[in-house]
Amino acid sequence: MTVGGPTITLSNGIKMPVVGLGTWQSKPEDVKKAVLEAIDSGYRLIDTASLYFNEEAIGEAVEEAINKGKVKREELFITTKVWASHLAPDDVVENLKESLKKLRTTYIDLYLAHMPACFSHDMSKFNEKVKVEDIWRGLEQCYKEGLARAIGVSNWNNEQIARVLKSGTVPVHNSQVELHLYFPQHDHHEFCKKNNVTLTSYSTLGSPGRFEFTLPTGQKLDWAPAPIDLEDANVKELAKKYNKTPAQILLRYAMDRGIAVIPKSVTPSRIKENFQLFDFKLSPEEIKTLESSGHNQRLFLQPFMNGHSEDPFKDERK
Repeated sequence: MTVGGPTITLSNGIKMPVVGLGTWQSKPEDVKKAVLEAIDSGYRLIDTASLYFNEEAIGEAVEEAINKGKVKREELFITTKVWASHLAPDDVVENLKESLKKLRTTYIDLYLAHMPACFSHDMSKFNEKVKVEDIWRGLEQCYKEGLARAIGVSNWNNEQIARVLKSGTVPVHNSQVELHLYFPQHDHHEFCKKNNVTLTSYSTLGSPGRFEFTLPTGQKLDWAPAPIDLEDANVKELAKKYNKTPAQILLRYAMDRGIAVIPKSVTPSRIKENFQLFDFKLSPEEIKTLESSGHNQRLFLQPFMNGHSEDPFKDERK
């Protein structure tokens, strides 16, 4: 069994596993078993967020794995995120302290601002006073206090990251964005490479589970029609060639571009499968063939930010 797998190095020298377990939509009763299964399967990166409401269960799983001698805390890389309701600088540090209690750890490996648009605590209205530069000050405080070993952003655009690279005293270590075969994010990837920011892909499989997502109100979202990455003919062809699943091809596609992946699953067989990626590699020609469809569509437009001065996708809404 491969333990941990390959890593990418953040600009401060910290090594981050390239493959991790995503936990969006993973219910607390399921995620504990998933995290324990993932650790047993060799994963060392676990990705969560305060919005996922599963940090406590993840903390229990991590503590159990450590107590059983399966892993040491310093061998794990835990990422969590501060939600849009707590992006004001003073709120960011307090939010992280809450996450640390739930995760049963004294530090987080990577702390991300989940969105660039700040809202009131109850999410009922925009907080337009807080700009991305202010959000970043709060994250820098977490870093300087040693609560986070690295800090970064999620769902921010190039211009917003450029602003905090200019105003901040700590560089952006990682950007986590929607990225998959049918939304390859080449422009953002090039921007990140140029600025020494590592990149993490979410929805690397095209988020087939998004249709099951329900808001805390119980409401389901309407999704725009989109082709399914897993059913791409070239993906299927390469799956046959390498004796792999289409999911493994899509994950390897991002990895071979130097991007970290965090596939979500609570199914033991899928958790194992999503980590069996290190015995093959896609060539530049195969990556070019995969991208030959030219399809480029964002699935997660985050409409709740529409109208906010820090809406990162306002240009895409026109």
